[in-house]
Amino acid sequence: MNLRLIEEDGVNASVGLAADETLARRVGDGSSLPTLRLYTYRSSAALVGRFQSVENEIHLGFCHDNGVAVNRRPTGGGALLMGEDQLGIALTLPGRSDEGYSRARELMELFSVGLVNALAAMGVGASFRRKNDLEVSGRKIAGLGMYRDISGGLLFHASLLLDMDIALMLSVLNTPFEKISDKEIRHVGERLTTLRREAGSGLLLDEVRPEVAASYVRLMGADVRPGDFTPEERRAIGELERSKYQTDRWIYQTVPVPDTVGTSRVKTPAGMIEFTVCLAGEMIKCVHVTGDFFASEESLADLEGSLRWHSSARWKLEGTLRAFYANHGDAFGGVGIEYILAGLGQAINRSLLKAARTASDPYGCFVNPGEAHVPA
Repeated sequence: MNLRLIEEDGVNASVGLAADETLARRVGDGSSLPTLRLYTYRSSAALVGRFQSVENEIHLGFCHDNGVAVNRRPTGGGALLMGEDQLGIALTLPGRSDEGYSRARELMELFSVGLVNALAAMGVGASFRRKNDLEVSGRKIAGLGMYRDISGGLLFHASLLLDMDIALMLSVLNTPFEKISDKEIRHVGERLTTLRREAGSGLLLDEVRPEVAASYVRLMGADVRPGDFTPEERRAIGELERSKYQTDRWIYQTVPVPDTVGTSRVKTPAGMIEFTVCLAGEMIKCVHVTGDFFASEESLADLEGSLRWHSSARWKLEGTLRAFYANHGDAFGGVGIEYILAGLGQAINRSLLKAARTASDPYGCFVNPGEAHVPA
């Protein structure tokens, strides 16, 4: 298999996204070579997932005032901030005729191996976790996505955090935090990690990119050919950029259900626990847990991750929590499942009440991220 390698820096958001989709289509119909793109966006770009509402996920006023580009990916997943310290990875390959989104997670896990092996070569042990993340000890270091073009071409997307300005990220992305304080920055810093942090050195992009490229070449068993877009590909990219990725019709698509947020506080024998639950309709979009109790960061991250895009029905929550406690119960220092259920239930009810009162109070969540007394 021949694999073309394209490396770019400072890519405009609309051009970069149009290029990824164009290559997926052309690789699928056989008019372009399978391609690995390793690129960075022009700082900074806020990109929402295919099925998200920009208004729910992004602080548009801040982006407008600070020159942050806003756009929508063809792949799913959550909103993210891209720039010179985040490496974009786009692998476009022909797919099988029977390949559909039912295999998306399986394919993402397969293609993530190239990135996992590259990180391992740089001394960082990462693994594919949950639906579409690469994590290091429970902290997210890369987000993954998948798109299948009508031609059959597959696009695997990944964003690797070489570094991240968390304060800027929280200013751009709409989160449940009412204000950006040192506490919120520290909390997000405990849920995310970066390659520089994990490697313990100031790795340069020019050191990282060759490792990623070499790892994918080995994974695919391919002969790599450094190259560039052909004139025909550039024309097709420009046409798709103008007709889609530069249009409000694509970027500002809306969903009929706004996000709402509810909070609660639960007093437990081990300390106070605070819950923030973000709902999209009656579906839990994300859960944010803090407090003065003792628990491992990895266990907290796993708890929050297990409740992403989860039903808010109590019986389903109880089933998930019982399975979670079977593996992690000892890590919560005596905080029983009944306290977690009570806190989640109260936060969910407050979110639902807020949704009933207003049609628009949007919040979005990039990270997984009064007082209730539980009777004895």
